[in-house]
Formats: sequence, C-alpha cells, structure tokens
Amino acid sequence: MANVSPRHDIASHPDVSEMRARYARMLGGRDVALVDGPVFLLGLYCAASPWILHYTASQPALATHNLIMGIAIGLLALGFTTAPARMYGLSWAMCALGVWMIIAPWIVGTSPDTGVILNNVIIGALAVVLGLLCAMTAAKATPVAPMP
Repeated sequence: MANVSPRHDIASHPDVSEMRARYARMLGGRDVALVDGPVFLLGLYCAASPWILHYTASQPALATHNLIMGIAIGLLALGFTTAPARMYGLSWAMCALGVWMIIAPWIVGTSPDTGVILNNVIIGALAVVLGLLCAMTAAKATPVAPMP
C-alpha cells in the first residue's frame, strides 16, 4: 500500500490569494446554474411537442415553428451554460421568445384547437418566467460602475 502523506493547509501556499480570486471569478455569476437545465428541457419539449401531441398533420406550419423555436431555446440554454457572462444578456430574448410562443398559435397556425393553444401558452409562460429569472439574476450579479 502506498504511503499517503498528510494533507497540508493551503493557507501557506504562496499563490493562495490568486487561487482564491480565480475561484471567486469562476463561481461569479453562476447563480442561475440551476435554471440552465430546465431551459434546455423546455426547448427540447417545445421542439418535440408537435409529435408528442400529434398535431403535425393538422398544423404543419405550427409544427415547424415549434421545432425551430425549441431549437432556439435549447441553443440559448447551451449558451447560458457554456458562456454565462456573455449570454445572460440574452435572457430578455428568452422572454421575447416566450411571448411569441404564446401568440404564435393564432398567427402561425390555422384555427388551432384547445390542446395546441394550451401547449404553446404553457411553453411560452415557462419561457417568460425562466427568462425573467435569468435576467434578474444576471442583473443582480453584474457589478454596477460608480457614477463619477
């Protein structure tokens, strides 16, 4: 069995202040990390919902629309995960996508039934709520420069 040396306190390390600062930078702005997954799942469901609810034949334009919107929401979620400092400014775009999803059945679709309307309204409302949550957290985490 290997001889395991005892652990030493990191406080004596010569680069401890730099390591702590880097660690703080890495964690900064990630308060919304738990929202990234639900946003991605919402996009996935939005893209697949025409086939889940079987309205691809009755609403082909809306089925294509939901596929494209689902991909867009999923890409936003991936961007939130990979480059959060740059992407959380697009949280408001998520809100706009949600509002568009709510009104899309009447604009894109042709005489949509109740199931299609409810599906898009629920997806849109969730997108608005998640987008607002991302935007509020990003605004809270962004440092404000003092006025001269």
